[in-house]
Amino acid sequence: MKLAALILGILGNALSMLVFASPMPTFWRILRKRSTESFSAFPYICTLLSNMMWLYYGILDSDGLLLITISASGCAIESLYLSIYMMYASKQQRFTLAKQAVVMLSIYLTILTFTLIFARGGRRLQVVGLLSAFNSLCMYASPLIAVKMVITTRSVEYMPFLLSMSLFLCGGVWFGYALLMKDLYLEISNGSGFCLGFIQLVVYAFYVIIHSKCRASADKSHTALATRSCNDSHLNPQQLQIL
Repeated sequence: MKLAALILGILGNALSMLVFASPMPTFWRILRKRSTESFSAFPYICTLLSNMMWLYYGILDSDGLLLITISASGCAIESLYLSIYMMYASKQQRFTLAKQAVVMLSIYLTILTFTLIFARGGRRLQVVGLLSAFNSLCMYASPLIAVKMVITTRSVEYMPFLLSMSLFLCGGVWFGYALLMKDLYLEISNGSGFCLGFIQLVVYAFYVIIHSKCRASADKSHTALATRSCNDSHLNPQQLQIL
């Protein structure tokens, strides 16, 4: 049981690193253009807060080594993204990022202070675990905005497939790890992430199939029209006069 949990935990770490690496093309574009354009830093602030919460939870949990490693890595990567964003952001974007960072740090320090003073032992672990699970649930649910866009536009252009697939696989692996470790809070957050990721992939597949059928139908119609035009061009003048 412990060996299986260790394997899933290591696999979960690897998949989480892929999720963390998914914004790299965006930040390479920012570095290349030396501008953040219209990109928002808010998702990276939320992800940083989530990793800080899970890092705190991992430190409190006696079996939290694998959670500590990936959460610490996530904090470092998200901090790097935000540093790059701050370097090339406009004055207004920097001001917005500063406000969001202050709010995020205030939330984290409030939780840290409250749990250290008013919650002891197992109660502290429960409170931090519950808050971490809620925060992760919000993070996993954020791509549902893209699902709404797909349904509205009937196009998958606005849904990043690789990110949805990575979140689905990551949630599934960490959910399996949580079941083996009997960690209720990891089960809640990653079980929800697994289900939400599955919904995103189903929506993606549904509209890809619809788009493929529409394209195939359009191609058939175009082919039929071209064939008719070709046949018409071979009619004799009397037939053309009759027509």
